[in-house]
Amino acid sequence: MNPATARQIAQAIRSLTRTPMVFTILTNKMGVLVDLDGLLNRLRPLRPGKKVVFTNGCFDIVHAGHVDYLEKAKSLGDILVVGLNSDSSVRRIKGARRPIIPQALRAKVLCGLKPVDYVVIFEEDTPMRLIEAIRPDVLVKGGDWTPDRIVGKELVESYGGKVVTVPVEFNISTTEIVERIVRLYCP
Repeated sequence: MNPATARQIAQAIRSLTRTPMVFTILTNKMGVLVDLDGLLNRLRPLRPGKKVVFTNGCFDIVHAGHVDYLEKAKSLGDILVVGLNSDSSVRRIKGARRPIIPQALRAKVLCGLKPVDYVVIFEEDTPMRLIEAIRPDVLVKGGDWTPDRIVGKELVESYGGKVVTVPVEFNISTTEIVERIVRLYCP
């Protein structure tokens, strides 16, 4: 962002402090945490003419790689739904020491990200049940996933949906962050 734009935004925000309603309109919208039934009810009237994109993950310590990935996923459609592994699901997948951040807080962070429209927590080890119910137009995973490992690929392609892997732009992971913290602060 160039300095003139930053100054203009700061001035606009200061001028809006007397009019909270306008300020709310100018701030980023927030995603919504819903259960599967609530999501399906919300999507039903939005589906005609809108492309639903689905992705999933643990999103334990959200970093630039996650944000970039979610921005790219959102660019592939109109509505981005993020399936979030529950705490018990993360423990089964990543081990007993994970997640570091509890699911309610991970969901809160995801809902605060501009590209995310809906977050659904799931208990299973894979998001297959969500994919079957949502029937997304686009299923997205990061470029570190080979097509043969993408859960729901065959189903989504069977009804004409697309499966897309987006390139990884940042060489970072939650595991690497944890290892670096341990190295730096736990000699």
